Amino acid sequence: MHVEALDLREVIVFLVAAGIVVPLIHRLRISPVLGFLLVGIAIGPHGLALFIKDVPWLGYVLISDLEGVQALAELGVVFLLFMIGLELSGERLWAMRHLVFGLGGTQVLVSGAIIAAIALLFDNTLPAALVLGGAFALSSTAIVMQLLTENQRLGTRTGKAGFSILLFQDLAVVPILFTVGAFATQSDESVLVSLVWAIGQALIAIVIILLAGRLLIRPLFRFVGSTASREMFLALVLLVIIGTAMATQMAGLSMALGAFLAGLLFAETEYRHEVEVDIEPFKGLLLGLFFVGVGMSIDLVQIAADPFWLITAVIGLFVVKGLVIYVLARIWGEPRSVSVEMALLLGQGGEFAFVVVGMATAMALIPGDTAQFMLIVAGITMVATPPIAHVARRIGQALETRETRSGQTTFDPAEGFSRHVVIVGYGRVGHLLGTFLDQQELPYIALDIDLDLVKQFHSTGASVYFGDATRPDMLRKCGVERALALVVTMDNPAATERVVVAARQHWPDVPIYARARDVDDATNLIGLGASHAVPETTEASLQLSEMVLEGAGVPSRVAHRLIDARRKSEQVAVDESRKKHSRRA
Repeated sequence: MHVEALDLREVIVFLVAAGIVVPLIHRLRISPVLGFLLVGIAIGPHGLALFIKDVPWLGYVLISDLEGVQALAELGVVFLLFMIGLELSGERLWAMRHLVFGLGGTQVLVSGAIIAAIALLFDNTLPAALVLGGAFALSSTAIVMQLLTENQRLGTRTGKAGFSILLFQDLAVVPILFTVGAFATQSDESVLVSLVWAIGQALIAIVIILLAGRLLIRPLFRFVGSTASREMFLALVLLVIIGTAMATQMAGLSMALGAFLAGLLFAETEYRHEVEVDIEPFKGLLLGLFFVGVGMSIDLVQIAADPFWLITAVIGLFVVKGLVIYVLARIWGEPRSVSVEMALLLGQGGEFAFVVVGMATAMALIPGDTAQFMLIVAGITMVATPPIAHVARRIGQALETRETRSGQTTFDPAEGFSRHVVIVGYGRVGHLLGTFLDQQELPYIALDIDLDLVKQFHSTGASVYFGDATRPDMLRKCGVERALALVVTMDNPAATERVVVAARQHWPDVPIYARARDVDDATNLIGLGASHAVPETTEASLQLSEMVLEGAGVPSRVAHRLIDARRKSEQVAVDESRKKHSRRA
């Protein structure tokens, strides 16, 4: 990275864009991702900066040099890979192996082979064609995951299948980067020998980093944890991420790979969730900068000079990848509505195209003009993704309605789901929980008997269905036996009791979380089989009491201490009730 090229003015311009311009765009109901991309086009060297000679003061509010911004934008990809590694675990991969390694692996291989064959037809060398095929077989994890999260689509079949493909694509970045390095270092040896040697060197470096990390990370974080200093904890997390990234760069590998390894090191520790919460703001801001950088790389003049081939390449990429994903999704048993939506949603080039093609260009594997053309294609497809995703959802809804009317599909929301959360009641509390689950990329299925509410959320793509959860067969349809938890958030106490009783009777091992009115209601629900019950009115009363005490002049620390003591006493009563019932059982 060339951090010395970074100008403080450029940072200020970006922060103004992130803090003022993008929120204004968001108010117009435009995706934040698309907002960052459009801002990048506007403030970059190929946008309004073209008029600096005529309007000199524009030079103070625009960015004409990409080098410094790209240095920070690279950190966005680094933090993205870290979060992917952090969320990855052997258990999660095993639960999704059919889609991740089957559907995702086949998609990368088939799409990459077709794109490479097309690149060969345009007189690219075999190494260049293979690099382009691998780079453009990958979709944009950052954009697609952001869109799925914004629209609460991660819990749907489209969200789960799309996430599986993206997960394998992220894993495929590592061997693709190895391949680029192998092609660049080959001399008189065969490509295969060079590739095996490069992978061998990389694996040795990876093993050393992972072993050193496992030996050092836990003791270091135990020491920092004993100080109870959040600042030191965050500083150490950033040190591990950036230090591991720099270590892999020194070993001849990419910084993104190092960040991915750092995420894997944290994934199996007890600090995983704390790290995730602390790093999330950095990832979001730096990814925003990455999208701005992508927008800046789009040369509007070059598009105007050669529109035919650029538009042809953009449409061609969507068509090739879309057809491959549609056919494979159908082979893997997905309905037509899901297959079409996935095909349109994942047809773009991704952020790793910039990493892979940039690395290949620096190593003289791909000519500069070819690289610029392909990166503009990737940038345009990424800019086009948010509106295309909106169209894809509309088409998916229409096909889903047609499939339901013709009897091609039956109500089986949990087909293919495991280790998900079942939410009973999708009102205020259930919807809030669903939002948090989406943010953490945890799948869920929600049931409600309010038909208007179900239509409202289902039309947006949320995994919400009409059904009476007091019936065991309806809970079985939701795969409650495979669920991480059953959460009952209904505001009807009698109905809540019936759901808890039915679920505990048929599935004694499933954790049940229930919403209660007060402590007595919570105690009753625990007696009926709930694992945990939260008294809602009690918590509301405590928060209101704390606000009144502070308003009456009681110091905030004293008020908080008083309320917290009462909260703990209330919780002790509920816990004692649970222990009493568990002893009886």
